[in-house]
Amino acid sequence: MNHAEKLTRRVDAALARTRDELESLVRIPSVSAFPQAAERMRESAEAVAELARTRGLDAEVVELETAAGLRGRPAVLAHRRAAPGQPTVLLYAHHDVQPAGSPDGWLSEPFEPVERDGRLYGRGTADDKAGIMVHLGALAALGGESGLGVTLFVEGEEEVGSPTFKDFLAAYADRLAADVIVVADSNNWKVGVPSLTTSLRGVVTAEFTVRTLDHALHSGMYGGAVLDAVTCAARLVATLHDADGAVAVRGLASYDDATAEYAEEDLRADTGLLDGVRLTGRGSIASRLWTQPSLTVIGMDVTSTAEASNTLIPACTVRLSLRVAPGQDPGEAAQALVRHLEENAPFGARVEASVEETGPAFKAAGDSPAASAGRWALARAWGRPPVDIGVGGSIPFIADLHDAFPEADILVTGVEDPDTRAHSQNESLHLGDWRNAILAEALLLSRLAGQA
Repeated sequence: MNHAEKLTRRVDAALARTRDELESLVRIPSVSAFPQAAERMRESAEAVAELARTRGLDAEVVELETAAGLRGRPAVLAHRRAAPGQPTVLLYAHHDVQPAGSPDGWLSEPFEPVERDGRLYGRGTADDKAGIMVHLGALAALGGESGLGVTLFVEGEEEVGSPTFKDFLAAYADRLAADVIVVADSNNWKVGVPSLTTSLRGVVTAEFTVRTLDHALHSGMYGGAVLDAVTCAARLVATLHDADGAVAVRGLASYDDATAEYAEEDLRADTGLLDGVRLTGRGSIASRLWTQPSLTVIGMDVTSTAEASNTLIPACTVRLSLRVAPGQDPGEAAQALVRHLEENAPFGARVEASVEETGPAFKAAGDSPAASAGRWALARAWGRPPVDIGVGGSIPFIADLHDAFPEADILVTGVEDPDTRAHSQNESLHLGDWRNAILAEALLLSRLAGQA
């Protein structure tokens, strides 16, 4: 029996226990967005730390306080020193989760894991407590005989934008330094098809307010000569895309270079796009999602229909989410967006635009020994080659990791798939793919240690 076969047996022998541990974590509602959940956040972190100790790591729960007085949520930092000549691997995941939202859409209790049709349902089953258990399951299979150095970093505030992440990296730089960083917080191509995430779009969140009047007016008395701010805001929003639905803001980078093929019928099935609704943009579908910019209205302050009256509304505020192509500085993209909004004010309306948040994109460097090892491990665990993918969403902390540790190879893996519904009701984990992810990481770590 070769080493890879031994690892496979170890993963499978411990799988029931590993699942029990995952379910125990899911039962802890570690919602970082809720201040009232502080005790549950601490409970969750302590539970992760104890699981790390059972894998032979020295673990502690850390709550960083920044120089500005911002206190971070509880994070777990665990370590096992490398033997002479062996590399060190940093394993990242997060234990905080999104709020459950309205209970109406859940088919079962959000914090009570339930299996249905080979999937485990519950908040955090996939994002990202499954990622934690991928790391811990792989470490259990590997054992301590490899000599590989291991640092486990499980943060507690990813779902609220990781506000103390950079400070944490600076404060614990010596303990976090590694040759390879494995981030278990992304997704696979589809069920049964593994992936390495090689690019992520950046993000810009912006707001603009359109003003046409200094006070509200009777729409019957003045409508026709005076236009309301909501209509002007809608006309301004319409300038953000061209006739094909592609982003029409000058100065935004865009690339049609994605190598994976994403069929339209698959996209429609994955998204629930209604019959008759056409796709937008140009170029390959994968490029539209991964390497081209996108602009979305995510909020608008207008009078509700229940409270509507025959009134010309004087001001309207719109919130936008801009996803930035990999390779472009998000600050540069933000300036281009603000410039577009100010230059395209309809009918001379006053437009005030501001940038609320920016997050950098990520693009993996070319092939590396660690990436080759990762692709080999994924192929061995799933029985088919992985697909290199981009992700349209943003994980800004990955760029922060790259900035803090520029010499480290960063591998972005995950357990999600198009049916996962992370952040939504009925979040779920495909249990078969999760098992494969554990095995793949065990194989990867073993190869990095020179054993497989």
